[in-house]
Amino acid sequence: MPSTDHPEPAHQDGSQGAREGNFLTDNPELYEARFPDPTRLAGRWAEDVLRRHHAGRRVLDLGCGTGRDAARLHRAGREVTAADLSETMLRYAAAHHPGPRYVRADLRRFHLGEDAFDAVVCLDSALLYCHTNEELDGFLHSCRTALRPGGLLLAEMRNGAFFLGSSELLGAPARGGFDWQGTHYTSTTHLHLDHAAQLLRRLRVFVSDDGAPPVVQRSAWRLLFPQELRHFLAVHGFEVLALYDRPGPRTEPPWQQGEEPGTSASADRLHLVARLRRGAPGSVPGAVPTPRPAPTGPQTP
Repeated sequence: MPSTDHPEPAHQDGSQGAREGNFLTDNPELYEARFPDPTRLAGRWAEDVLRRHHAGRRVLDLGCGTGRDAARLHRAGREVTAADLSETMLRYAAAHHPGPRYVRADLRRFHLGEDAFDAVVCLDSALLYCHTNEELDGFLHSCRTALRPGGLLLAEMRNGAFFLGSSELLGAPARGGFDWQGTHYTSTTHLHLDHAAQLLRRLRVFVSDDGAPPVVQRSAWRLLFPQELRHFLAVHGFEVLALYDRPGPRTEPPWQQGEEPGTSASADRLHLVARLRRGAPGSVPGAVPTPRPAPTGPQTP
């Protein structure tokens, strides 16, 4: 596995003179074009899991992004509240994917009512923006407050255990290109592990052919291991019903309607279903963190 605690590469991909930003979050239409989901696979998978576990109608979608998964759950008959930190994403979602109630909230600590939801859904690694133990405690504390007793927590994310035996995603930089609104863009992506912080860090540089300065995007995901996640959930009063790597909406091959969940947890995605135990304690000492500034909206999962 390559060394992972060195500084991120600089100026190797035309990034000199670049501005920092989140090119995709700032342009939700481009985000959907770059990561299309015409069949709403993630939303259909989430609805299938909710039905399997007999979840009620009231659903909170955390880190909703452009709103397409929240809208799919709404069309399935759910009463959906969809939350994100990016005002740009929320405006786009309300305009292009109406139906859910869209609100601004930081998933690392939020208050959207007590016993207000039958299920919390957190897709595309949004949970992993909880970079520290305190932030993860804040997320789970907030979910416990928002959920009714017996409510479900459903999450889909990268799997920290995958990186214990694989450097598949950590080799040479990934390069790609695309055209948008008459301009050609190239992107170069570097991934590296920050062992001390237990984070997967990403540096992505977008360069266009119109002479505009490059855009540098820095993001990171917490790498959680299955047993570590089980421990956090138990501390906060959740019972794990399922924790597996495939099939899911981001796996290869992707999930298909009617497929049963697997039993292994070694591939690069992790799927969680947990239930809030009835009579779970209302608070965990020291569990609620002081929030720090958050990444502006969704990143590429």
